[in-house]
Amino acid sequence: MEPNVVRATQILVRILRSQQERGVERVEVTPEARDNLRAFYRMAKGLPVPMRQPAGTPPPAAQEAPEPSRAPQPAPAAAQAEPAPSRAPSPAAAPEPEPAAPCPPEPARATPAPAPAPAANLPPAPSDDGRPAMDLDALRMRGIEILEPDGATVSEKLAWLRFKAEQAPEARALGTLRETMVFAVGNPEAEIAFVGEAPGHDEELQREPFVGAAGQLLTKIIGAMGIGRGDVYISNICKFRPKVGDGRGQGTGNRKPEAVEMAACVKFVVAELCAIRPKVIVALGATAMEGLLGVQMPVGRARGVRHDFAGIPTLVTYHPSYLLRNQALSERRKVWEDMMVAMEIAGLPVSDKQRGFFLSK
Repeated sequence: MEPNVVRATQILVRILRSQQERGVERVEVTPEARDNLRAFYRMAKGLPVPMRQPAGTPPPAAQEAPEPSRAPQPAPAAAQAEPAPSRAPSPAAAPEPEPAAPCPPEPARATPAPAPAPAANLPPAPSDDGRPAMDLDALRMRGIEILEPDGATVSEKLAWLRFKAEQAPEARALGTLRETMVFAVGNPEAEIAFVGEAPGHDEELQREPFVGAAGQLLTKIIGAMGIGRGDVYISNICKFRPKVGDGRGQGTGNRKPEAVEMAACVKFVVAELCAIRPKVIVALGATAMEGLLGVQMPVGRARGVRHDFAGIPTLVTYHPSYLLRNQALSERRKVWEDMMVAMEIAGLPVSDKQRGFFLSK
């Protein structure tokens, strides 16, 4: 198969797989799209792709080749003596259609194979650094704006995104978010990225995500993985702390961001992840899952499944604040099992000791 056809097929498979993960059981397609899917399948199997006829053309069975013209044979003299009687059509049966007028038939025009998406929209070929290729078309189909940050290095691109997020006219125009922008923190070459929902009181004060009680617990979880906070990348879907009421006298009160607030900021975290291209993403909580994957379901149903964010394996687990409220060993074990899967995807070793964490004795 042609490389462009292979890539277009990969895009289609990823889109259908993401729909399936969202619980979609049936997708309506147009007849033309159905023909394209069949053509992809036959190309993948090395089978010839039948030519499609133009719309309105009778089926192939009805398109009989015209008989070659024959030279008229001289009729017997007796037959030439009297004219042939005219035959009226029988009223009992409809007249058979006469052959088509002897116009010269158009040469059959083969319908070209489905054109692949423009090269600019195809996912880049996998790189040699082991990082996943990004499928930006899947994000565009969700209506997410794809930013192209300036900069020759990942650090320079992240600095450009930080500057743009500080302005964020769409977010600031909502009037429901506070003034202080909290960007992200961590290693621009990280293999594991954690994404939360929005900054809270402590994060707003320090202008760094996950520094409060939940953030301290996340730091401990990262340490149990055998790495440090500076080895991973930590960001939030929403870059501003949501207001409670009019925001005056809010104190330490926090709330989760609304869908419109996440939509105003999601392009920044998307661009961050596209620049870093981590080997695995961990969405912390249902709100982060909704903003990142566009999926709404309980975390208990979403965890234990490898989701896909634009070609990057993505896991969903409970937010650290959930573990602060529910400290049952079984709940901590669930989160830890998700962390071990993330470690395996990232290529980090998982020791026997680590496999035994948070198991009842």
